[in-house]
Amino acid sequence: MTCTIDKNTIDKTIEFHGHTCPGLAIGIRVSELAMERLDITECTSPVCVAETDMCALDAVQFLTGCTYGKGNLVHRDYGKAAFTFFDRTGKKGFRAVLNKRPIAKDGETREDAIRTIMEADLDDLFKVEAVNQSPVKPARILESIRCEACGEMVMESRIRRFAGKNLCIPCFSEQEQKV
Repeated sequence: MTCTIDKNTIDKTIEFHGHTCPGLAIGIRVSELAMERLDITECTSPVCVAETDMCALDAVQFLTGCTYGKGNLVHRDYGKAAFTFFDRTGKKGFRAVLNKRPIAKDGETREDAIRTIMEADLDDLFKVEAVNQSPVKPARILESIRCEACGEMVMESRIRRFAGKNLCIPCFSEQEQKV
């Protein structure tokens, strides 16, 4: 089934990302899946855990409202075209994995690959399985502590103790070579 997101919204997504590409098309389609299954427009507490850092994430941010800044877009660098969407309010969700990354065949252009993704049936494009619990805890605001080496403020959960001092991760890494 061809993508159901209107052309104007797709054009704005492309503008947000800066160009069109197969990765962005994958993000548009997985966002469409989230909109259909979780009714993202009505969902007040959506979460997306992305197992990739591909262009798809710009579409996810733009179309679903899941962003790094709000803490409801989480990146786990597993190198997989996999996305877990969860509605904390409705306590339901799913994990979608791209079945097979569309690769341009001989003579096929990027535009052909994008068209293939945008026209594919979502069930053919993604393997989907239900998720019954939130993949991440809600974001918390923690105390900031001053790094005793560089003087910069650091979220307390990221502070490292070394030789009796509070250090940020980069300063700790300069001191302790085992990490």
